[in-house]
Parts: sequence; structure tokens; C-alpha cells
Amino acid sequence: MTAYRPAAPKKNTAKKAAPKNRLEEISVARKAAFGVLMAVERGQSHSDELLRGKAINSLSAPDRHLATALVLGVLRWQIRLDYQLQALLTRPNGKLDPEIRIALRMGAFQLLQMDRIPARAVIDESVELAKQAGHRFASGMVNAVLRKLAAGTSPFQHIEETAEELALEEAHPTWMVGRWASFWGLETARAICLHGQTQPTLSIRLASTAVEAELMEAGIELAPGALLTAARTVLSGDVTTSTAFLEGRVRMQDEGSQLVAELAGTGSAILDACAAPGGKTMILAERNPQSHIVACESSATRHELLQKRLAYLGKRVECRHADVTTLDEDSAFDLVLADVPCSGTGTLGRNPEIRHRLKVADLARQAERQRAILAAALRAVRPGGRVVYSTCSLEPEENLQVVAAVLDAIPNVRIVPLEDRIQALLGDGVLTPDGAVRLRASITTEGYLRLLPGALPTDGFFVAMMERMS
Repeated sequence: MTAYRPAAPKKNTAKKAAPKNRLEEISVARKAAFGVLMAVERGQSHSDELLRGKAINSLSAPDRHLATALVLGVLRWQIRLDYQLQALLTRPNGKLDPEIRIALRMGAFQLLQMDRIPARAVIDESVELAKQAGHRFASGMVNAVLRKLAAGTSPFQHIEETAEELALEEAHPTWMVGRWASFWGLETARAICLHGQTQPTLSIRLASTAVEAELMEAGIELAPGALLTAARTVLSGDVTTSTAFLEGRVRMQDEGSQLVAELAGTGSAILDACAAPGGKTMILAERNPQSHIVACESSATRHELLQKRLAYLGKRVECRHADVTTLDEDSAFDLVLADVPCSGTGTLGRNPEIRHRLKVADLARQAERQRAILAAALRAVRPGGRVVYSTCSLEPEENLQVVAAVLDAIPNVRIVPLEDRIQALLGDGVLTPDGAVRLRASITTEGYLRLLPGALPTDGFFVAMMERMS
């Protein structure tokens, strides 16, 4: 490579240096966050998948943490950010290009929710993001609006006396919060919303107690799980860089998700009807080392990932690319776990963009699919066998109403109250004593288990157990 030689001053032939491209001054974390938020805005992917992608993983740890905080923070607070920004626009009802909306939201989130970043830096980088996206003219508007916001020019009042006010304050859809308030009261709705606005507890599952000491030696601070003796809560440190995580001896999994598989119990022939991503299948395999497990997944992409993740279990687990509703194996299994696809309203802290995509009309469509899966699960189980139906939804259309509709259509099926199962898990040392107490308080009058975010440090779940009589 030829060395650079500066021109001799006396010849005065050097060209005037081009001004530095100010786009290069945008931090890599903000560029990455902007790209993820644009992809989510366009419906191209989900934030959890994008935040595990190459664009984020290639960043340094501090930049990765900042990018993640920006993405999840903007998505969590988007409803309230848009409300506050709209009031500062010259034309409040004017339509903004997606790139401008994202630049404004990112800037507003940093100004209003992150107190360690200078306002000047936030505004300058937001303006440059707009220019980089091809909106040089609109960048002036971004600058003006964010300057007003930084100066405290915002009409927002913090009032939460009604469901509508609570929804705006905690940046949730009004229809969603209104439903929760009607089901369980305003205070419970508030607890659910607050849970949805905070970073979820990072829970892990240990392959053995020896792994805990290994993680602690690696500088990862742990605390006992809230419900399960095999679970731990990560207080500090990066589990994903540990040898134990990379070798599969520890995995990240919400305690509520772990609990669903623990409640399912044992059987010699087990069907996991909707198995991907495989965390519950792994627990079924741990608890049933001599059993044959069939893990079904209807999505080709998710099935391929499931196969790779469960490969270490060998022939004990048969991964099938199949829609469980088409299986012709009637009365073939002792136990069926039907952890069905759902709206995911119990996971808004972990998947905040759900609140922006979900419509109340979507619940009926989800329920139709869920009823078909549960009916297939009851066909697949032998007389005397059990079916565990679960969702990570808070909505009755996907929970109580699905179970009721299927029980009305299929005779000789009875509900198995989950209180006895909780007692058995406590006796086996699977549940912590405090966890058992808290779970008993979450049992419904029908004998189902309802985990509400805010009441427990888990995602929201609904679990029902049924037994086929004949």
C-alpha cells in the first residue's frame, strides 16, 4: 500500500479537506438501535430476534447494552412518547415518515427517561439520524421538537385515576388496560402495566448445582429463584459469555415457562404439541429420562432450530415438522403438553411491541387455533392420561373460554385442579416453600393457575390440566 504523503506547503496544491461527515459522529449503538426499531416498525421481525442478531452481537458490551436499552425503552414507552411529541408538532395531525418517527422517539426517550446522556448530544444525533435516513429537510423539525421537549415544553400530566389515564401514563393500549381493569380491578391492572414497563427478571435454569459455583467464580451474581429450586435469578454479570452457557449447562428461561413444564409431570410416551423453542421440552426430558418424547413444530424455520437445540438428547426426543392438529395418533400418549401460540399479552415486558401490533379482533382468531390444538391434544392422549394446556396470555378468550368450549365439545374429560400438583412438586423438592404458597394464591376457582405479571416476578401464564376419562 502506498504511503500517504502530504502536499508540500510551498506548492499550495493540497485540496481543501472535505468537511467531516457528521453521520460518522452517531454512536454505533444508536445506529444499531435505529436499524432494529425501523425493522420492527415495518413488521420485518421481532425485537427479541433482532436484539440477538449479528448487528447487535457484534457491538462491544457497553454499546450492546445501550442499543438494547434504547430499543426496548422506545417500544415500551412509544404510546406516551408519541402523545408528548404530537403536542409539540406544528401540524399535530400531520403524517410523519417512519424514519422521522423513530428518530423523534429515540430522542424523546433519551431526554425523558435516560438522565445520563447530555441533551445536546441526544438532539444532535437524532437530527443526524434523520439526515442519514434521507430526510434532511425534516431534520430541522426533529431539532425544533426535541429542543422544546428538552426545555420542558410538554403538556403531559401524571394522572392514573381511570383505566384510560393509566393506559397513557404507562404507555399501554387503552383497550387492553380497560379489559384488565374490568377483570381484576384498577390496582391489578396497574401492577400488570408496571411489570410491562420494566426489564424482566433474568431467570436461568441450572443443569446441576455445580454450575452455580462455576458461574459465581466467573463473576456472575445469583439469587435463588422465586418459585423453583432449579431456577436462579441473575443479579449481575453476563451469563451469555460464560463457559457454562456456551456449553449448554445453563440456559435462560423465565420461571413461569419453567413451571409449566414442571407442572406437566411424567409419562412414558409424551407429546409436546407446540415445542419450539424447546425449553419446556428439555425440562420434560430431564424429568422423564426413560420416556420417548415427540416434539412437534409446524413452522419449518422454528423446527430446524428446535432440531439443533434438542440434538443432544438423541433418539429420546423425536422432532417432527408437523401441525399437531393433523396427527393421526389417537390415544397414543400418556401426557400431552399443549403450550399453544397466543397473543403473548403476559410477556409485554419482554416483547413490548406486541402492544402495538395486537388488536382485540385478533383474540378470536387465536382462540380458534387454540381450540383446534387442545382438541387434538385430547384425541392424542390415552384414557387416564393428562393434557396440560397453557398460554402466556392474560386474555380469557385464549384461556378460560378455550378450555370451556373444548370441554363442551368433547365428553369424558375432567379438569384436574392444580393445587394437588403444586403440593406434589413441593414434596419432590421442585418448588420452594414460598413459591408453593404464592402459587396456591394464584389458583382460580375452576382449579386453573393464573400467573399475573406484577403479582409474581414472572411472565404472565395460564395453565389448565385435564384428564381423559375414556
